[in-house]
Amino acid sequence: MTQPITIIGAGLGGLVLARVLHVHGIAATVYEADDSAEARSQGGMLDIHDYNGQLALKDAGLYEEFTRLIHAGGEATKVYDKNGALLFAEEDDGTGNRPEVLRGELRRILLGSLPAGTVQWGYKVASATATGAGQHLIKFANGSEITAGLLVGADGAWSKVRPLVSDAHPACTGNVYVEIGLHDADNQHTAGAQIDGGGSMFAVAPGKGILAHREPHGVLHMYVSLNKSADWVESIGRRSPAVALAEVAAEFAGWAPELLSLITESDTAPAFRPVYSLPYGHEWQHVPGVTLIGDAAHLMAPNGEGANLALFDGAQLGKAIAANPDDLNAAIREYEKQLFPRTAKVAVETQELLVTLFGADSPQSLVKMFTQPQP
Repeated sequence: MTQPITIIGAGLGGLVLARVLHVHGIAATVYEADDSAEARSQGGMLDIHDYNGQLALKDAGLYEEFTRLIHAGGEATKVYDKNGALLFAEEDDGTGNRPEVLRGELRRILLGSLPAGTVQWGYKVASATATGAGQHLIKFANGSEITAGLLVGADGAWSKVRPLVSDAHPACTGNVYVEIGLHDADNQHTAGAQIDGGGSMFAVAPGKGILAHREPHGVLHMYVSLNKSADWVESIGRRSPAVALAEVAAEFAGWAPELLSLITESDTAPAFRPVYSLPYGHEWQHVPGVTLIGDAAHLMAPNGEGANLALFDGAQLGKAIAANPDDLNAAIREYEKQLFPRTAKVAVETQELLVTLFGADSPQSLVKMFTQPQP
């Protein structure tokens, strides 16, 4: 069976691509490894920016629905030093350009905007190979296979489509994020709830930090950042959750008790997430019949842009195809022509952000970023 446009991965990028194509009357099929939309957690809050992510949602005709998802107060920001001294605070007055929404809710409206059957669940890619004439054979772990006329890899960090265009592999950056959380924080974890406030909280120092964010229904979602090796992650992963959490807390010995409480009181088991990145400035020579969007194309360290870039990639590719539906390879070339310099710029900004957050001058460097006008 030959599918004219095949998208691998039902994340935000793949879904917005399918939606923009649908808006323009072009059919596509999305193949997703998960068995259903509810198969796993979709993560926490996303700040959707007015210069990329929001533009993509406008292209998809979903901007009004998006605005109904916004978490009021979510743009509030606080910065602390390790002693718990408040160095910077900004309230969310509703006039900002990066409103916060839950990733799962944003994905829900994208899924609901597509015709029935657009997303095929339980299709994990086993292999993807070129068959000539710009077509590609996709074999799935469930035993089925298709031939794609146009194949789009929207399948994230460990993309099975990427090797068709590039031999680049994600590499560990030496940074690890430990994901933890507090529930019913205002009643059960008052110290953490107070220090976080209503939006984002950054408590950072050279080489480490505690990053927290308020979610609806009294949830605090935290990422604890440490400079650690993959061997450390493997080792600590063999410990019980309580012992592992204590080891993470020990990395912050001497920090203010209210900051430490965000770690020690976690009522979710710690999830250890090594940070991987493709080479900054990753690009490839055009290959007929295939391209990439989102993390499959430009995986970077967390920078506040990942979801926004995926949305924008998907919308831009969809519009390029709609503008030239009779020559899909020309559409891909036009999309990639814009993609590479755009993401190279973000890669440079990501490197700068990591130094700002965890470099030798942290946390003053972060305060400076928030308080000085940006060029």
